Amino acid sequence: MRSDVRWRLCWENELQLADHVELSDFFRKNYGRTGASNATPFEGGRSWAGARPELRAIGYDAHGIAAHIGILRRFIKVGEVDLLVAELGLYGVRSDLEGLGISFSMQFVYPVLQQLGVPFAFGTVRHALRNHVERFCRGGLATILSGIPVRSTHPEVYPDLPPTRLEDVLVLVTPIGRSMSEWPSGTLIDRNGPEL
Repeated sequence: MRSDVRWRLCWENELQLADHVELSDFFRKNYGRTGASNATPFEGGRSWAGARPELRAIGYDAHGIAAHIGILRRFIKVGEVDLLVAELGLYGVRSDLEGLGISFSMQFVYPVLQQLGVPFAFGTVRHALRNHVERFCRGGLATILSGIPVRSTHPEVYPDLPPTRLEDVLVLVTPIGRSMSEWPSGTLIDRNGPEL
């Protein structure tokens, strides 16, 4: 089935309305399986939940969108160190292809990350996905960091909530232009914006 997937790399401003609608449907179906509230951000043709990606890698097969991963270059602060990363998010694989896993998408995305000239790719996942991402890390492509809270802004302003939130998540780091030994130590990661 892997050979049946065709990848399209596109800048956010290259997407047409029909692309956003198709992606919105893809995310509602994929994220809605883990709870109806997870599908809510993608209503009305919206194809992003927090920050909008800079680039999207979209896999298609005969049934439509098969996989997606969003990429956003940004500075984060790890402890006291400002660090350029390519944040990876909006990851999804259609349910009938789930056995292909995250490494399936990363095979296409890794050369793109190298071309972007970033030292690291960075992403966060819920603790419930630990087994899923550990399989990806076994080959040495990434490292899981736990016990480091991540602060981000809410994607919208809510009068009854503070503007930022602090989350206990797993941090996934992939060395791109530097080695993992050069990832700064710190007890807090500050996104300084909404998650991707």
